Amino acid sequence: MSTTSQSPQVRLINEIALQFEGQPVSRAATAIAEHIRAFWDPRMRADLNQQLVDNPGALSPLALSAAKLLRH
Repeated sequence: MSTTSQSPQVRLINEIALQFEGQPVSRAATAIAEHIRAFWDPRMRADLNQQLVDNPGALSPLALSAAKLLRH
């Protein structure tokens, strides 16, 4: 996971993912994706989607799972 010049959205999703680390991955990823859908504005979601394409290694494994759910 790279921290060099991270976008704010990558930092946020990684921080949110930390709060769910003790839960099963599928449940945690779904909860994170639901949070993002409910509270992030479209520009934030678009930036996260672009980061998923350009720099997926910047996301923690759990954040990556959640970000992939947002694409559906």
